[in-house]
Amino acid sequence: MDKSNPPTSFGVFKPVNHVVLAFENTAVAQDATDQLIAQGFSGADVVHYSPQEMKNQVASNLQTASALASLGQDLNLVKAHGALADEGCSFLVVYAPQAEQVQRIQTIANTMKAKSAQRYGSLIVEELLDADLNQHQVFESPDRGLDVESTQQGAS
Repeated sequence: MDKSNPPTSFGVFKPVNHVVLAFENTAVAQDATDQLIAQGFSGADVVHYSPQEMKNQVASNLQTASALASLGQDLNLVKAHGALADEGCSFLVVYAPQAEQVQRIQTIANTMKAKSAQRYGSLIVEELLDADLNQHQVFESPDRGLDVESTQQGAS
């Protein structure tokens, strides 16, 4: 994936066949990158976004998003990435077209306590982090706002 020309759908970031991970900071993201490479991913499969790079991408997406982007969760995910970047999170975008690759990434994401981890498919975006058993599942709608809870927002 080329950061200078990221894949989009309806004007917002949508890296199909990739997993987008957010980590607490750059050091944790680098540790996760090292683990991904140890698990067989190539350096070319893993793209790093600093918090500022993600903020810039989110700002650009918000300017170019079409009305259709708000019909699903794509626009909400972009906003969620912006909220995580505001908290200082670093991001990894990992090319993973095969289910077994996604499973390896999911294990690393859960072990490394990723703040968010989503697999982008053509029609759906799949959450990869283990569910918090103390949190209740809620109905998702674009009207509800961000899909990823920011620690600044607090739990609802």
